[in-house]
Amino acid sequence: MKPIYIFLTLMLLIISCKERAKDVVLKDDYPPIYPDYLSVTIPVNIAPMNFNVKGASVVEVDVKGSKSGNLTINDDYADFPIEDWHKIVLENKGGFLTFDVKAKIEGKWYGYKPFEMQVSDYELNDWGVTYRRISPGYEVFGKMGLYQREIATFDEFPIIENTLIPGNCVNCHTPNACNPDSYTFHVRGANGATIVHHDNKTDILQSKSQTTGGSMVYPYWHPSGKYCAYSTNATRQAFHVVKEELIEVFDLESDVFVYCPNTKELILDSCLMTKENFETYPTFSPDGKTLYFCTSKAYEIPENYKKVQYNLCKTDFMDGKLSGKIDTVFDAVAINKSCTFAKPSYDGKYLMFTMSDYGCFPIWHHEADLWLLDLQTGNARPLDEINSPDTESTHNWSIGSHWFAFVSRRENGLYSQLFFACIDDHGKATKPFLLPQENPLEYYSNTTYSFNVPDFTTKKVDIDYHAVGKGLMKEERVVTKN
Repeated sequence: MKPIYIFLTLMLLIISCKERAKDVVLKDDYPPIYPDYLSVTIPVNIAPMNFNVKGASVVEVDVKGSKSGNLTINDDYADFPIEDWHKIVLENKGGFLTFDVKAKIEGKWYGYKPFEMQVSDYELNDWGVTYRRISPGYEVFGKMGLYQREIATFDEFPIIENTLIPGNCVNCHTPNACNPDSYTFHVRGANGATIVHHDNKTDILQSKSQTTGGSMVYPYWHPSGKYCAYSTNATRQAFHVVKEELIEVFDLESDVFVYCPNTKELILDSCLMTKENFETYPTFSPDGKTLYFCTSKAYEIPENYKKVQYNLCKTDFMDGKLSGKIDTVFDAVAINKSCTFAKPSYDGKYLMFTMSDYGCFPIWHHEADLWLLDLQTGNARPLDEINSPDTESTHNWSIGSHWFAFVSRRENGLYSQLFFACIDDHGKATKPFLLPQENPLEYYSNTTYSFNVPDFTTKKVDIDYHAVGKGLMKEERVVTKN
């Protein structure tokens, strides 16, 4: 071997070797790690649950499986090799991992009480998760976009970014039951349109019409793939004069309708397009026979925005037709609350929704919490094991109906961050954990973006975003029909 290669190899070895723990002072506390991964439950295919120890210059971690396997790292932070991590997690499915942490802080080594992570028996079969990343600004925003992240790794890929359509905002990538063979999202701005990808074809719709009055937003696919429900909303925002309530987003009007991608037809019903009520956030049941939506009495806005409270309602949907009959599923107004973002689990057991004091856009409401409605018993409860003192909001189920993703401002009160949790066969949820990052403290300290509208995807989204961007810059649009 040439001397230069010997020198470089030695240098790499020196750089990679950290000081090993010695003269360790034992503490009767759990390690001060970030993120808080103590006692969380994880799926077998999750990316390495790397963590930092606050104030530590060197971290030594021994991981032991309850069934088999050991893993030791010694580095600036707990940075687990991805292949070794997946091996020990898979070996301990249905068991747990024990983490023994030692950290060098201000020149002294400390040892902490071991903590555990449960490895769930419930599969998270999805390839990844999709989300929008956007600066938590107001009237002005810079770079933002829709992204997809592989669950088993730290690899992130753009779906579409607004650098392809300068000055525009891209909203809410929505696949059909986590399958991105069909998807839709809306683009707001001078080149606004609704993108619908279906049967290997991408349509760029002229989403505003005299019939709908506004854009096609908040979509949800029918399980057959033949239909997609949307709402049309005249959205505005205003600012509060008190720091506890920074911003309010509200609708001046909103309606719900169904779109048929094959015929380009809108399926309309007067019961979902009333002047007396605001209708929004449609979702189909897993069997496709029910269309859920949220509805509030219409008020003069903005002066009465705090009076706007939504109930969860439903109507029948059969053979491409709406029944015209409305039933209340959950009466949130009766308990002086507002119910939004209702999403059914794909096994038909539950509806999860966001509850806040008022309004249709609880992302800025500190009191917003997640609730779970058992569709078999009709009982609804706050997910106390999930909720925090700050905002919990947009959420979606994995295709297996045990795991779900949601966003929360619990970390700092400003940025929405993405969390995962699991629900067992008895409807009990596990402690949430923050989306893993390779170096979490560095990543989350430096990011200036909020995550929102997460969803799962069973495979990587296949999109020619350059072609979509070029199409959006042109004037041609597909026109919907009544």
